[in-house]
Amino acid sequence: MLILLENNAPRGLARALTGHTVTEARERGWAMLKNGDLLRVAEEAGFDVMVTSDKSIKHQQNLEGRKIALVVLTQGRWGLVRRMLAEIAAAVNATVPGSYTEVAIPFD
Repeated sequence: MLILLENNAPRGLARALTGHTVTEARERGWAMLKNGDLLRVAEEAGFDVMVTSDKSIKHQQNLEGRKIALVVLTQGRWGLVRRMLAEIAAAVNATVPGSYTEVAIPFD
C-alpha cells in the first residue's frame, strides 16, 4: 500500500507502518498544498491512504468517489501517537477507497 503522511503527521509513522511504502508530503514538494489539492495530487500519484492529524478535513472534503482513503489521528504529537501504533496500523490496513477512519489518540 502507498501511504502519504501529511505535514502534521508524526514522521515516526514512516518507520512504524511496516510492509507499506510511506512518503511524506514534504518529500514530494507538496508541503504547501492545501487539503483538497493535496488529496487530488496524492490520488493522481497513486497513493492509497493519506494519514493526517487534521480533524477538520472530514468537514472540508467529500471523499465520495475518491480512490484515496483518509486515516485521521486525533493528536499529532509523536509521544502520544507512538503508544497507538498497532491501532494506527490496523486502521491503515482496513481502509478502502474513499473511506474515512479516525484513530483516537489519548492525551495521557
